This record gives sequence, structure tokens and C-alpha cells, in this order.
Amino acid sequence: MVVESGFTAAQLPWLEGPRQAFLAQLTRQKMPHAQLVGIDSAYGGELLSVFMARAAMCLQSTPAGACGFCKSCQLFDAGNHPDFYHIAADGNQIKVDQIRELCTRLTATAQQSGMRVAIIHHSERLNSAAANALLKTLEEPGKDTLLILQSDTPARLMATVSSRCQRIPFVVPSREIIKNWLAQQCDIQEDVTWCLSVVGGPLKLAESLQSEGGQQSRYQSLLQFRKDWAQSLSSGHLCASLLTISEQQIIDVLKVLYLLIRQVLLKNSHQDAFIHAQLGNLAAKIMGMCHSLSTMPSVNYLALCQSYVLEYREITNK
Repeated sequence: MVVESGFTAAQLPWLEGPRQAFLAQLTRQKMPHAQLVGIDSAYGGELLSVFMARAAMCLQSTPAGACGFCKSCQLFDAGNHPDFYHIAADGNQIKVDQIRELCTRLTATAQQSGMRVAIIHHSERLNSAAANALLKTLEEPGKDTLLILQSDTPARLMATVSSRCQRIPFVVPSREIIKNWLAQQCDIQEDVTWCLSVVGGPLKLAESLQSEGGQQSRYQSLLQFRKDWAQSLSSGHLCASLLTISEQQIIDVLKVLYLLIRQVLLKNSHQDAFIHAQLGNLAAKIMGMCHSLSTMPSVNYLALCQSYVLEYREITNK
């Protein structure tokens, strides 16, 4: 299995600590049978879980991880290792039948001479039945078996699941680290980290800088949204790109507005307390709408955006 991102775990400096912690366990042969990678995919959580699986299954692992040459590595890289299992959500959930099938396969004898390894990507999507079906295997997985649970939001995991796993240590990188990494990997010198919370993380930010077929990159669109929101909040009506937003863009558009209002709050921290509180409530309302939009059948995006402009004007013009 290959995670399509253009990067490897070794190229992400903020994953150096987690990688070394896992490799130390592997070297000492004191590796827990269940590991929780509570790292968002946009920070390399999926890449790290694949790195761990590959290293654990390698027949001649090195201090840097898998050797890349043994039969196990070749099978893994080709995507057809018979003792490696990958579980991903079926729709919005990981369902009980997927977990039951995995647990059954993990009871079989390994076809190669190494370990049996399973990755459950986005394990926060385990529904309650699937999570409960996994518990016994987490407790007694069998000899030479490793379960890796990757989660973008580990707090959403059932406590009975997360408590049976050892969590891989991780520290979120500073903006300065991310800025330096982007300069090296994407050859960009300007600071683009202002929109990290919009795109989700450094890997998504690097992806957003790329344009295809001569079209505007996602990052360029975000810059335009920020400029047009500033003009709209000043004038009282929607301007330019905000008049032609699509369903695919609305989350980005609202998150940029949230960042703009947050910036206003930070710059004017000594303004009237009532106005400050109202702007804070407006920002919270906008983020709440971002979370709700994924389940809404249809929304009048122009009317929604215009309502936020008018509310902002009403608050700040008092």
C-alpha cells in the first residue's frame, strides 16, 4: 500500500521523534502489539503508519527502518504482501464486517516468515459495533502481530479502544519549522503558514501551492478570498470571488473569514468588551457552520456569506 502524497515519513522533520521511538522499540524487540498513531494525515499520520508497518515487516530492518531490498519489502512496496492488511472507511464509517474479517485473517498463520501487520486508517470512524469487535484482538492479537490505528482525531476513539493501544509520541511542529520545510521542499520563501488551519496541515498546504493545467492553485484562491472578505467587510456587500463560490469552496471561504475576524480580535484586544464578545460569538458561529455544512443537503452560500458581512457591520458600526 502506498499513500499518495508525494512525500515519505523520512522527509517530515516533525516525525523524526515518533520514527525513532518506534524503531527503538523494534530494535529492542519490545514493541507493543497495538500502536495508536494519533497524528492527522495532513501532518503525516498515514505516512508514519505505513513507515511503521514496512519496518516491522522487513526481514532485515536497519536503524533507519526497512531495508527496502528483502522479499518482504519488495512484496510490501508492490502492494501485495500477503501478511499486510489495510482497513479504511467504507463510506463514512469503518463497519463491523470489515473488522470481523480482519480479526479472522489475523488468526491465520503468516504466509511469510515475518510479522502480520494491519493498519486501520482514520480509526476514529470505527462505528460502535466495529470498535467492540476489535477489542478482543487488541487484547490478544496473537504472536508476531501488530495493529496500527491511525487517527486524525484520536479523542473521538472509544476509550476502550485507545486504552488498549500504546500511543506514539508526537509534538505538533511550530510554524517556523513548517515554514523552513516548505522552503526546502516547495522552494517557496514567503510565509504561507497563515492558512494552516484552513487546509489542515503542512502536507495539505504543500499540495495547495501546486496548480494544474494552468488553473489557479488552492492557495492562490485562499489569498483571493482573504482579500475579497476584507473588502466585503469594509463595504457591507459581497465582492469579487465571493460572488461565484462553489459548493466545494464554501468551507475554505468560511474558514478564511474566521481567520480574518480572529485577526481583528487579536489586533483590537483593547476595544469595547461588548463588541469584542460579539465578534467572538460571530467567529464561533462561522466555525460551527463549517462543521455543519458537511451534513446539510443544500445551502444558499451567497445569502449565508452576505448575512455574516451584515452581522459584522452591525457589530463594528455601533
